[in-house]
Amino acid sequence: MKESKHFVLHSQWPPSGDQPEAIDALIQSINSGNRFQTLKGVTGSGKTFTVANVIAKLDRPALVLAHNKTLAAQLYSEFKAFFPENAVRYFVSYYDYYQPEAYIPQSDTYIEKDASINDRIERLRLSATKALIERHDVIIIASVSCIYGLGLKQAYEDAIISFKVNEKIDEREFLARLVGNYYERSDFTPEPGKFRVRGDTVEVFPAYEDETCIRITFFDDEIERIDITHPLTGHVIENVKEASIFPAQHYVTQSDAIENSAPKIKAELSKIEEDFKAQGKLIEAQRIKMRTLYDLEMLNEAGYCSGIENYSLYLDGRNHGEPPGTLIDFFPDDFIMIIDESHITLPQVHAMYNGDHARKKVLVENGFRLPSCMDNRPLKWEEFEGRIKQAVFVSATPGDYELQSSSVIAEQIIRPTGIPDPEVKVLPALTQIDDLIDRLRENVSKGERSLVLTLTKRASEDLADYLSELKFKVKYIHSELNTFERAELIRDLRAGNVDVLVGINLLREGMDLPEVTLVAILDADREGYLRSYRSLIQIMGRAARNINSRVILYADEMTDSISRAVNETMSRRKKQISFNKKHKIIPKSIKKDVFDLLPPELAGAYASGKQGKISGTNDNTNVKEKMSIKDLERAMWEAVERLDFERAAVLRDAIEEIREGK
Repeated sequence: MKESKHFVLHSQWPPSGDQPEAIDALIQSINSGNRFQTLKGVTGSGKTFTVANVIAKLDRPALVLAHNKTLAAQLYSEFKAFFPENAVRYFVSYYDYYQPEAYIPQSDTYIEKDASINDRIERLRLSATKALIERHDVIIIASVSCIYGLGLKQAYEDAIISFKVNEKIDEREFLARLVGNYYERSDFTPEPGKFRVRGDTVEVFPAYEDETCIRITFFDDEIERIDITHPLTGHVIENVKEASIFPAQHYVTQSDAIENSAPKIKAELSKIEEDFKAQGKLIEAQRIKMRTLYDLEMLNEAGYCSGIENYSLYLDGRNHGEPPGTLIDFFPDDFIMIIDESHITLPQVHAMYNGDHARKKVLVENGFRLPSCMDNRPLKWEEFEGRIKQAVFVSATPGDYELQSSSVIAEQIIRPTGIPDPEVKVLPALTQIDDLIDRLRENVSKGERSLVLTLTKRASEDLADYLSELKFKVKYIHSELNTFERAELIRDLRAGNVDVLVGINLLREGMDLPEVTLVAILDADREGYLRSYRSLIQIMGRAARNINSRVILYADEMTDSISRAVNETMSRRKKQISFNKKHKIIPKSIKKDVFDLLPPELAGAYASGKQGKISGTNDNTNVKEKMSIKDLERAMWEAVERLDFERAAVLRDAIEEIREGK
């Protein structure tokens, strides 16, 4: 039975401005049974605080979906502060880097799957599903990785080992169940996911936490005592009458799953082998036969094979086309989904299935995988949408889907600090660099920070180099930075170690930078994704937390996107100033202590790798001579997302060279 604890919101201040109206509108809409609602709030209006109030008052589990790990980490920190008494958990991809299996027919290049799992992130993921099974007061902050196959919830729950004092159970049988749940015996190393045996005492170190150990004492074939102890000192923290041990992996197969799957896998192999031969594709027929038979032999002998997930259709007992089990299946029916920065997150969810399907289709057509491998996949959009019971879309610039499907659109225009939208100036692009330098110097002299947005990566690099030559403390924020490094860079900006950050579009959503007073957008009239109406609004929002803030758009032409963005900003500014006058509010810049963006458990998980020099890479890798392993892994992941598998393979080889000390 789940623990029925209520949500308790901790905050120094009550809702203010137009937050109370937004909270009431969203709660009333959800309680009325409406499926979709939107919170449209300007940057700095406290949308996260509004959502926290909604969750607390509804008292229902919540899944908060973010579009990248950096934003997810920030939301995780904020919700942990709002709900310290409740179960706030973090669920993102556990790969430090991931190179999926791929084949490039044009060059006859096969790339094996290669991945590195971050144990700390995996532990946080396991903690998330454990909380969902045990408790009601749960908030999961997740990236879109939550729509990928996780294994069936029922199989996971069936594998939980529950036991109590005086229960009759053979110690050997207990140990066998631990091994079946992917725990490893290690009598010397007290690490999560392992257990050790000392006579009649078994100590289990749960895979989902690192601060406790479960000590079970047997007397013959009966459990005599259960203690929760400190994993290092062995001191007893608590004596309990019963306990449960959850599996060390999410993907759990039934004991007879492999035996039952083998005939089905062989039948599919026989069919596709015949199809290849009928088409005259003898190489492909031989390739799929050798690979599949080898995998089956490994499964029978070791219970595992490389790429076992490709056989999940049969191992799970699913039918062809049936969606895989995901994190969403662990939530109760009354959960609320909060989709943060929905204008970015929803399109990302849309794109996940197609990219995965395209890669696997090539593998199947060339005899590297059985067609059933396509059933190991992320959710399709229709399947994801069908799993949304009730949702709140959160964005300063909601997309058409959100606006058209929402029964209620709650707006937050007023900031609790009274800060109005920044003044916006449109200046000629012809002299943008000279003008920008003068404004940056003025900002630096005041001890204020600046963001500069360029149109291309090359332009960002060149501008950062040029500003550095002029003695500015400048950094270029680029796509190869991992979550930890990006968080550190943002911290350096806030602390004054950096005065100017230059980038493309990596600072638009979710970053809280109250020290920034100047946002300069170069080439703002180049109409397109990076200079669309929504993008401009998001970028301009970075200057909405300081009373001295201003935005400069460098453009020689007043595009439709610029006109719409400027008009909306000015309209909101007028309403905000009017509200301040009416309520006698004096705007105040946000004052926040400079702290690590990532909480300690995430800072440790994303810590940078060692530095190394890359040798033997060609010009096409487009990497610097000195990059950390984390930099390279990030670049490799970016290449994979672009389906540029050849570049990803080169980067993977460079990583191996560094690790081997070459």
